[in-house]
Amino acid sequence: MKRAAKIALLLPTIALATAVAAAHEWHAEGANQRLPVIRPAPDFSLTSQDGETITLSSLRGKVLAVTFIFTTCADTCPVLTALMAHVKEELGADFGTRIGFVSISVDPGRDTPEVLKNYAEAFTVDLAGWAFLTGSPEAIGDVARAYGVAVFKTAEGVDHTFLTSLVDLQGMLRVQYLGTSFDPGEFRQDLLNLVHEP
Repeated sequence: MKRAAKIALLLPTIALATAVAAAHEWHAEGANQRLPVIRPAPDFSLTSQDGETITLSSLRGKVLAVTFIFTTCADTCPVLTALMAHVKEELGADFGTRIGFVSISVDPGRDTPEVLKNYAEAFTVDLAGWAFLTGSPEAIGDVARAYGVAVFKTAEGVDHTFLTSLVDLQGMLRVQYLGTSFDPGEFRQDLLNLVHEP
């Protein structure tokens, strides 16, 4: 691949990494203000665990946490899914009505809707408010890049970087958490702040 092409592929990741750093600094300062606005969240059209077409636009009107996983992941993905399931339990009636979770598979070759449904059931996920999505390799690659997630081929299959993105009621990307060690209390509070934002 030519150097210019490599740089072009990295630019969205670099821009979003800068936004992650800005959001982290905002939290560290304990700012008593609105969460930063990064940019409009990239739309997508993918297939849910129930075989339905889901777009970001179709979920407008809910605060969303968008993350990327794959079902054969043996370490980080289950940790992230369990963390989100724990936070879901603390969101009460807002979950499913005003807050939704979206987990997008980066391994569409193996993660069919049926496989994703089994994965969700293993975590006793409330599918009324949580969608597990797959699609063509091209569509998954496009949406992962758009959200700043790098996907790598490995001997075992795939691996990827971890970013969890919060999207507000108007479809704006507001916060991104890097990795899986972010504070669940902070994550929950950010979701609720966006729900009740004037």
